[in-house]
Amino acid sequence: MSVRADRTGIAVQRLLAVRRTRRIRNLFWQLGWQVALLACCTVLLAPLAWLVSTSLKETGSEFEFPPRWIPNPVTWGNYPEAMTALPFHLFFRNTMLVELGAVTGTLVTASLVAFAFARLRYPGRDFWFTVLISTMMLPGIVTLVPHYVIFKTLGWVDTLLPLTVPAWFGGGAFNVFLIRQFFMTIPLEFDEAARVDGASSFWIYARILVPLSRPVLITVGILSFVHHWNAFLEPLIYLNSTVNLTMAVGLRLFRNQFTGEWNLMMAAATTMVVPIIVLFIFAQRYFTRGIVLTGLAGR
Repeated sequence: MSVRADRTGIAVQRLLAVRRTRRIRNLFWQLGWQVALLACCTVLLAPLAWLVSTSLKETGSEFEFPPRWIPNPVTWGNYPEAMTALPFHLFFRNTMLVELGAVTGTLVTASLVAFAFARLRYPGRDFWFTVLISTMMLPGIVTLVPHYVIFKTLGWVDTLLPLTVPAWFGGGAFNVFLIRQFFMTIPLEFDEAARVDGASSFWIYARILVPLSRPVLITVGILSFVHHWNAFLEPLIYLNSTVNLTMAVGLRLFRNQFTGEWNLMMAAATTMVVPIIVLFIFAQRYFTRGIVLTGLAGR
């Protein structure tokens, strides 16, 4: 009995030692991953930190070597000086008008088209969806000249209409694809139960699918907001008057007129970056969930 007990005790000690070794190994692996992720985050955030740091420096101290990450003294006056050098309040207003029209149009029309491809049955549905997806391979620069000719003929040049109206005609192939894939993760039994109660297709879309698809709609809204906020080429081509410029083109105009004043330039750039960061901070939960859940359906 004593020999068996000794063997049992030795086996238990070995098992505990193995578990302890595995626990220590996992701890080191996790620590290594955390250090690696921290290093990657530091590298990725360094440009943003330099942007903010330079925006608070005095003129002439932007290129000091070795560089000072914490400005001394901190010059908060760079921000009001940069914002009043050009009519940035007009640029911001124009950009928000574009965002309101374009993002709303994208969410409404893209979700409607996605509903037709995901839930309705009709001849040629898969063929037309393939045609829609194939347009994603067409570079936007190819259609830029035809678009300009159309908008010039309509008299829309130097207005915000070319930047907002196209979003109301489908919302973009990628957005349709993203929303369609999410719609297909919702069981068809919901539609069938609603139709038994006499619901129409639009009722099913508005009262069932849209409320259940909040994550993907927020994701599409964020992507659309960022796209139109950072858009430069199209506003540069369609907008001529200073009072009609958007933030991206206004920032370029600021650089042309204040070449060499990098602290003011960085202050203006920081002002443009802040809304995107704030938007992502408040909507990151829905954004991540929308990306993860999209495309899980096997139908």
